[in-house]
Amino acid sequence: MNEYDSDKISDLMNTINFIKTEDVSDAECIIFNTCHIREKATEKVYSDIGKIKKINRNKEKPIFVLAGCVAQAEGEEIFKRTKYVDIVVGPQSYHRLPAQITNFINKRENFIDTNFKLIEKFDTLDHLQISRKPKISELITIQEGCDKFCSFCVVPYTRGPEFSRSIHSILNEIKKIADEGTKEVFLLGQNVSAYKYIDGNKTYNLPSLINEIAKFDQIKRIRFTTSHPNDMDEELIDAFRVHKKLMPQLHLPIQSGSNKILKLMNRKHTKEYYLELITKFRKANPAIEFSSDFIIGYPGEEQEDFNETLEIIKEVNFVNSYSFIYSQRPGTPAVNKNQILLEICKSRLMELQNLLFNNQLKKNELLVGKTTEILVENKTSQPGQFFGRNQHMFPAFFNSNHNKTGELLNIKIVSCNRNNLFGVLEKQGTFA
Repeated sequence: MNEYDSDKISDLMNTINFIKTEDVSDAECIIFNTCHIREKATEKVYSDIGKIKKINRNKEKPIFVLAGCVAQAEGEEIFKRTKYVDIVVGPQSYHRLPAQITNFINKRENFIDTNFKLIEKFDTLDHLQISRKPKISELITIQEGCDKFCSFCVVPYTRGPEFSRSIHSILNEIKKIADEGTKEVFLLGQNVSAYKYIDGNKTYNLPSLINEIAKFDQIKRIRFTTSHPNDMDEELIDAFRVHKKLMPQLHLPIQSGSNKILKLMNRKHTKEYYLELITKFRKANPAIEFSSDFIIGYPGEEQEDFNETLEIIKEVNFVNSYSFIYSQRPGTPAVNKNQILLEICKSRLMELQNLLFNNQLKKNELLVGKTTEILVENKTSQPGQFFGRNQHMFPAFFNSNHNKTGELLNIKIVSCNRNNLFGVLEKQGTFA
């Protein structure tokens, strides 16, 4: 979602005649679009501000904007910690950046904007001219915020309550990028499966939105992330059976395999419920693969709880996942509760990641000698080499003498490592 927001910020800056530069020392305005999900990410912001100051030490100071979730969470505290920042703008307020920057140029007064005005935000973005050529695979925000209030998470405080974007706004954006060559859309939301938009007498949810997107002939693949298990209903499960354009790959975070820890996290579901969902999805589409998120060392996690997490990884056999040591976030209920020794957390994380990485490697090895359909996203920096992903999001590289960008191709996999597949072009696929 930050990548999507950053692209929109670039489009907004074009409206006041700022264009992107690849050389930070040339910049007259620097914008940091930040994440607050973990403490390390927040502290890195201040460290990187220090690096920028050194680069520009002997030059006129650029206008410096701190945007995103760190801006939302830290607010006025940012001006206390560093005098280098001129404008602080939250993730739901960045659509007003052109006016804020213009005002700063005229008055040279610090400014902070952390209001939640999502309807205004998307109305503004709907009328923006796209300043770059859309990618083959494009990110589309359809929902923001979360009402779940997991005890470790800052999203309800930095992104606000759940808000679903107008279906007309979403489809208009998809039409624009589809006409420019986009073949795959990746629907985004902090809780994307909670998408719900009421239009007169009709209510659109995620399955009905997918149904509308599937009508675009140019769009060949549809994906979405991130989902909460409690918002997975039978209609969404059935969408994986009905829609061939909906890729059989689902990121479904569980965070822990222990019911005790899930309760402490306020996840409002059990591991048994989660496994039942997995079974339903596999029945709807036997080709489906899963990825997940895991928090290690959550306050109160004992060895038995950790072992249960390892067991659920073995049972589901996730293709890839994200795993982190628990990070305290100010203002969340889990702060200062029974923190586990860092050495124990590191040891557990290493064991868990080794298991996940081993699963990932085995999945890749099973494809060696087989053919998989790849959507070619771009040409790499290597002569004649192209990059794409298969239906399960596995990255693949192959060589060709002709430009294959945007095509669906059958690639025979000849080798792999943990992260990537390497193949040869067998025959061109079809846009079925």
